[in-house]
Amino acid sequence: MSGAEFKGDRTDAAVLAAIRSGDESGMAALYDRYSAVVYSVALRVLGDTGAAEDVLQEVFMQLWRNPGLFDSSRGSLGPWLAVIARHRAIDGLRKRRPETDIADVVVSVEPDMAGDAERARAMEKVRGTLGAMPSPQRQALEMAYFEGLSHSEISEKTGEPLGTIKTRIRSGLLALRKAFAT
Repeated sequence: MSGAEFKGDRTDAAVLAAIRSGDESGMAALYDRYSAVVYSVALRVLGDTGAAEDVLQEVFMQLWRNPGLFDSSRGSLGPWLAVIARHRAIDGLRKRRPETDIADVVVSVEPDMAGDAERARAMEKVRGTLGAMPSPQRQALEMAYFEGLSHSEISEKTGEPLGTIKTRIRSGLLALRKAFAT
């Protein structure tokens, strides 16, 4: 099968089955679908494009090496990849050493207009969904996913009960899942 066959209407399950059988075009199709989301999550947590690109690569390499890690009975692939990216990014934050005086290296790449447009649409959908949420719910989600705080840390920071924070985050994630399901 060619990669072009996967890009349109193939389900994630079909593409994952192809990956399990070693079909690289399946991996390319999933990368095309979800790399923008994974990169955006990592970049938001890390604030560093190079580190976010490393997380992006690690997440997809993990999926390539062990596609059985994803359990479709527990949810959708896109949000699962976003959570994996968030966890990797937070791990990266925790491992960071103090900044040094090493000069940044600039790498030139060809622009990916289609990927940029898809990334922009996904980010617009996320922004719209977050903007429609009640402020306390949006704030809890932002602290959890973009600042890397645990539920307990958010509870301490806001003075809200832990159960309230967990409910707000869960409700917010369900709203985001619903937005991407349509």
